[in-house]
This record gives sequence, structure tokens and C-alpha cells, in this order.
Amino acid sequence: MSVELVFNALGEPIRRQLLETLSIQGPKTATELARSYPITRQGILKHLHVLQQAGLVSVRQHGRGKRYELSPEPLGEISHWAEAIGGRWEDRLQRLKGMMENGEETER
Repeated sequence: MSVELVFNALGEPIRRQLLETLSIQGPKTATELARSYPITRQGILKHLHVLQQAGLVSVRQHGRGKRYELSPEPLGEISHWAEAIGGRWEDRLQRLKGMMENGEETER
């Protein structure tokens, strides 16, 4: 999955809330989800489609309906990306700290 699709999907508060609901309550139909949100079932389906395209939810046929469930793997990819960015930033801060400490020592 594309990191851009995941970030786009996570950019909408309702979609983040849907992911949280699915992570806590497990697989749900769009109708079940719509009961907990101030939008229509059709609105929920549109959000679920974006989440599915990003690989954040999967769909399983359940009788005549479909159940949506969390697929956390893309979140792991985002987590690794954020850790890498954070690690590079920490490295830069450590180098800056070292330069400042060395500069202070040479001025004494």
C-alpha cells in the first residue's frame, strides 16, 4: 500500500474514529457502525472504502452483508516511517549538541 493513501485516509477524523471502533469492538457491518456515528450508512461506506483502498480495513462477506475489520499492517509501516524520521532528527540534535559542547570547550 502507498504511504500517501494511508496518510490521506488517516487525515479524516471520522476515519480515525472508525479504525478505533474496529480495533476495540472487532468486525462490524456498515449498518452497525452507522448507529454510532452522526452520518448516514452511505457516508460510513464512503469512509470505509477510503480505508479499504489504503489497506487499513478488509472486508469479509458475512451472509448477505459485509463485515469490515481493521488491518493494522499499514499502521506499522507508518510507525516505522515516523521512527526513522524521529531517529534522524535525534541524530541531528545529538550532533548539534556535540558541536556546541566542543565549541564551548575550545572557548574556555
